[in-house]
Amino acid sequence: MFKSALSPDRAFVPLRIAVIAVSDTRTLETDTGGALLKSLLESDGHICADRVVVRDDIQQIRKAVQGYVADPDVDVVLTTGGTGFSGRDVTPEAVEPLFDKQMDGFSVLFHQYSATTVGTSSLQSRATAGLIGTTFVFCLPGSRGACRDAWEGILTHQLDYRHMPCNFVELMPRLAER
Repeated sequence: MFKSALSPDRAFVPLRIAVIAVSDTRTLETDTGGALLKSLLESDGHICADRVVVRDDIQQIRKAVQGYVADPDVDVVLTTGGTGFSGRDVTPEAVEPLFDKQMDGFSVLFHQYSATTVGTSSLQSRATAGLIGTTFVFCLPGSRGACRDAWEGILTHQLDYRHMPCNFVELMPRLAER
């Protein structure tokens, strides 16, 4: 099995990451998934550019994501919640049409990693990710466990410039190439 490594020749590059919790019932104070993501990303040395809660509404989700994508001081957007199968779960429907490039591998890796912690229940997530302009956007389930799985299993590595053999941070200067 592949073992990731951190290059001693590279300095850590802190990213500015916005966290959007998608929920009809949670507030900033009761949003445990978003709070955990904020804590994890800051513990790793990144900066939480902002953290908000929006309703399970396609237009509100899109407005929040597009606002952060338009902000040159935001490198990454993480959404949490709204990726399940209930009638109000619309995060993928809101965000996927905005992707310039979809990151199919994120969903695959998320489900592989998540299956080690929740077994076949991982199927109940429609986690997705992609690139909008030059901003990476990751749509995660709303549970603390799923947020932890996504961060610790994937994002902590791919959002660290020192991670080898490659990572998203080293791609960022080239994302606007045409």
